[in-house]
Amino acid sequence: MYASFNSSESINIAVENRDIPIQHYLRQSQRVVEAIANPRLMKQLEDNLYELKMRPINFMEIYHFQPIVILKVWSGNKGTVYLQSQGCEIKGIDYINRRFALKLKGILYPQETNGQTTLEGQADLEVSVEIPSALALTPKFFLERAGNKLLKSVLVRIKQKLTAQLVRDYQTWADNEEKTVSKNELGIQEIH
Repeated sequence: MYASFNSSESINIAVENRDIPIQHYLRQSQRVVEAIANPRLMKQLEDNLYELKMRPINFMEIYHFQPIVILKVWSGNKGTVYLQSQGCEIKGIDYINRRFALKLKGILYPQETNGQTTLEGQADLEVSVEIPSALALTPKFFLERAGNKLLKSVLVRIKQKLTAQLVRDYQTWADNEEKTVSKNELGIQEIH
């Protein structure tokens, strides 16, 4: 028996404006990924392609496993960031690894309204898996509810990191860029 689990999470975060707009920051996909992923659990494979190890997951107190997702992250016009899963491996349970599919799509973009910038976006996560025989007698409704709740918790965790770490990293980056520009301007003035 196969089961599909789905979850979506939207985001709307107010961003304190700096002299350098957040669009410039968001065009650096590697920096964006590093701001929200645990550096010990992330590895860049090539330009815009990353291997992300998620925290180990406990499903229904029976199965313990760790998803490893290959994620493509790239920037588009006006600082829009796109992400899309390219593959997934499940460490810990070979049976599920061979019968598991994960699709993750997301978008994050800055929106300006009356001089106030917000980051808006959405992530959609879908998992399909063949249910192991140990859970075959569990009602499908209960399995789907538990699976959807698990996916929701994964997306909420990502949202929390975006809310806290991404905005803070942007502000640090913008402040450092502003200082660098100021120092360069001073150096040019001293030469004249």
